[in-house]
Amino acid sequence: MLLKTFHIRDFQSTTDSNPVAVGDITCLVGKNEAGKSALLKALYRLNPIQENEDKFDVTDDYPRSRVTEYEQRIKTGKRSHAIVTEAVFTLEPEELKPVEDQFGSGVLPDSAITLSRGYENKTTFALKVDEKIAGQKLLAKAHLTDAIKQEGLVWSSLKELSAVLEQRGQAQQAEFNAACTTANAIVDPDEKAKATASAQALQESAAAKALRAELQTINGTSLQKHIYDKFLHASLPQFLYFDEYYQMRGCENIEALQQRIATRTLLPSDHPLVGLIDLAGLKLEELLNPSRTQELKNKLQGAGNHLTNQILKYWSQNRHLRLAFDVRPARPGDPEGMRTGTNIWAEVADQKHHVNTALGTRSRGFVWFFSFLSWYSHLKATMGRRLIFLLDEPGLSLHAKAQEDLLRYFEQELKGDHQLLYSTHSPFMVDSTHFDRVRIVQDKSIDSNDVLPPEEEGTKVFVDVLEAGADSLFPLQAALGYEIYQGLFIGPNNVVVEGASDLLYIQALSAILADGGKEALNDGWTITPVGGADKVPTFVALIGAQKALRVATLIDIQKTNAQMIENLYKRKLLSKNHVLTFADFTGKSEADIEDMFEPDFYLALVNEEYKKQLAKPIQLADLSTHHPRVLVSIEEHLRKNPLTSGAFSHYRPARYFMENSGSLSKKLSAATLTRFEAAFKALNELLK
Repeated sequence: MLLKTFHIRDFQSTTDSNPVAVGDITCLVGKNEAGKSALLKALYRLNPIQENEDKFDVTDDYPRSRVTEYEQRIKTGKRSHAIVTEAVFTLEPEELKPVEDQFGSGVLPDSAITLSRGYENKTTFALKVDEKIAGQKLLAKAHLTDAIKQEGLVWSSLKELSAVLEQRGQAQQAEFNAACTTANAIVDPDEKAKATASAQALQESAAAKALRAELQTINGTSLQKHIYDKFLHASLPQFLYFDEYYQMRGCENIEALQQRIATRTLLPSDHPLVGLIDLAGLKLEELLNPSRTQELKNKLQGAGNHLTNQILKYWSQNRHLRLAFDVRPARPGDPEGMRTGTNIWAEVADQKHHVNTALGTRSRGFVWFFSFLSWYSHLKATMGRRLIFLLDEPGLSLHAKAQEDLLRYFEQELKGDHQLLYSTHSPFMVDSTHFDRVRIVQDKSIDSNDVLPPEEEGTKVFVDVLEAGADSLFPLQAALGYEIYQGLFIGPNNVVVEGASDLLYIQALSAILADGGKEALNDGWTITPVGGADKVPTFVALIGAQKALRVATLIDIQKTNAQMIENLYKRKLLSKNHVLTFADFTGKSEADIEDMFEPDFYLALVNEEYKKQLAKPIQLADLSTHHPRVLVSIEEHLRKNPLTSGAFSHYRPARYFMENSGSLSKKLSAATLTRFEAAFKALNELLK
């Protein structure tokens, strides 16, 4: 069975959540206190894996602002108990087949079942059935279809069919009894035998009697209830709710754990530990009474190796960890509850630092990750039905890269076998390749001081981003921004430049050189503007940390940033030959990309772009010769002779050049083309 939608009402912060569509993986995104946890907890109680955790309590769970009125109306009989959770499931083919084999194809018109549970703490279901199809199938199996048609018996429901068959059976019994009486009165043996045979032919068939009995059983409840109890209930997925409350301690007293297992009183922290022990292939009784010491040591070592292989497959934060078990008699100084009998300890061996530490003392992120994997692996091996995982803020204490590992685990291990709903406010837990999985959780009442209409109060779940507030959307914005950054600006080979004007000049000059039969910038390079020289080291460090990327720079250089540029290779962010500046190709101590052009050519670009804002065109003689960079000279001139409106931006001449590169290319000097070609050759060489 697959969960398709759920709807939560009148639970804690939720008055009416709206129907929430669910897929194989569903991500509930929202700010703190929006009600994400409440939604998962309410859904969990519909069919929890821990049977004693299915109760709704009016005092604890009903919205406090209306609970008194609700209780009074219940007492006076003015209303029925509120339904909290309503969920729609669809049957899978293997679940539908036995139902249709028994009652006919189409007996369940939409293959869906709705389950509900509320403050009465009774689970109810709704199932659409076609009794006509069911009756026809049952008649066919009993070989009564033709007889019913010939006798002209009319029915439209299984109860009516049962009544028809009951009357028919009674009539047949009466005819049979009369025929038997007649046969018994005949003296001649041959005639008596013939009459007896005729009488027996009138008797109701065994199949007809069985059908009447089956219909009586079905009608004792209903066809819906009969199908649910016999065919569907066992397939109903169970919900597993998991948050930090279920993290294992990593050590336990074996005798006490055995007692809790036997009495079914496991602590929350026991579940992942029991899963861990089972996953490792260990038996508690064998740990208490091994036949020999070496056998125990071998079992523990094998278990540790097995678990190490399991965990490191999805834990990229530290590849030098090994898992190990130890079993020892209890000591007086051991933790409370572990001072008598025998204790089991789960340990993490850090091979890099040559130290063993108790599992429970490792980072919270590691313990959470390990606890979840252990419990899930145990359930996967022991459960015979589909599970629906409800993970509340999974990986909250994990590093962003480890959160990526967790998403990979969801995709590769959970998807397909089970469904998953998880809540988050971390952008790294939002899969930017699957925004269709995101549902936005918002409580407008915590965002506004205004009195809201009743229908807008409380936790709501939206799919349409236009209905959500900015705070609720922030994780999606961050995830989308990261995806755009990865896809739009980053390729496997990246030339980092300072800004958009560099990008325009490089693209234009590369095209001009290619048209002239000279060497252009290789298409394998992605030009990546970072928005200023001060951002270059950070950007290079960020994208350079990704091992599959090649990074080089082609940037401005001046006295103020010379040390920063030198640090790019001195601190081993880049190889020295990957750090290129425009000064390398102009022969000057300082240079911007504008200095790759002849000064008079660049000045012509400025004059043409700003002709409406210049009192008169700037002449080369107007510029100071004290600065090696033409931009500095132009900006100094404009401080003394300001534009009539606006401010100077070196982006605008670049845009003008790009837009008119076809005609302007003929005015470029051979030296300019040589400088750009030399820069492109140096970059292209790095690809080899």
